Amino acid sequence: MALGNHSTITEFILLGLSADPRIQALLFVLFLVIYLLTVMGNLTMLLVIRTDSHLHTPMYFFLSHLSLLYLCYSSITVPKLLENLLSQKKTISVGGCLAQVFFVFDTGGTEGCLLSVMAYDRYVAICHPLFYAQVMSKQVCMRLVCSSWVLSILDAFINILPAMNLDFCKDQSIPHYSCELPSLFPLSCSDVSISFIILLCSSLLHGLGTFFLIVFSYALIVSTILSMSSSSGRGKAFSTCSSHLTAVLLFYGSFFIRYLMPTSGSPLELITSVQYSVVTPLLNPLIYSLKNNEVKAAVRRTFRKYRKY
Repeated sequence: MALGNHSTITEFILLGLSADPRIQALLFVLFLVIYLLTVMGNLTMLLVIRTDSHLHTPMYFFLSHLSLLYLCYSSITVPKLLENLLSQKKTISVGGCLAQVFFVFDTGGTEGCLLSVMAYDRYVAICHPLFYAQVMSKQVCMRLVCSSWVLSILDAFINILPAMNLDFCKDQSIPHYSCELPSLFPLSCSDVSISFIILLCSSLLHGLGTFFLIVFSYALIVSTILSMSSSSGRGKAFSTCSSHLTAVLLFYGSFFIRYLMPTSGSPLELITSVQYSVVTPLLNPLIYSLKNNEVKAAVRRTFRKYRKY
């Protein structure tokens, strides 16, 4: 970060969710339990998908990467949140804050890409089932996942590089429990117009781009399903998409609220942030296991297998 003549700030103060020590203690217990369940749930999904041969399909290959992503995503913000809930000095270094911003961008962007890839997978499976194995080959699936990570890393670099040249010389306080780029703009005494334009353009291109790919895929899926003559076939096709649609609604609903609303530190903003950085990673294994008989059967087989040893 470039330090100008007026820049004296080397760390920020994260105001968190509450200043009341009793509420902080309750929040610590709550978020610790959520984090441990998130880690165990997503690790279980990874283990089950890797060890059960019935789940060695493109859909579950993408789901395993989504579980890995949520595991990383929650670990970026929740441990620091837990530390600050117990600490009197709720600070984070400028470098640590920018690193958190980078990884939030990376994981958030990758999630959007993976959700669009999974929508394309459902499109091929429902609209072109005879060519599914040929189109969604192992090589194609690997390229799609790698492309998702690479594009998101590039997007994160595009946003973080201008932010590293900002001078921070105003209020140290961030009305949040983690570092996000919109929260840093009011603290800078530099011109943030370039960073803001880059953030806006990348959010629109990356966020809306992946969102429209999902909408387009599901428009074709719905058209195909409605043309089916069998009601049981329509119900089965819809059921294969329900878990993915739930994940899409959770991600894009919170994304649009967070990045298209003014930065204010309002309760709605904090609740939205908690929802997508703490709650959604916890819900991922539940969404795909409770609604999916294949996953529930695979979990039972996996636990029976390991219980024998």
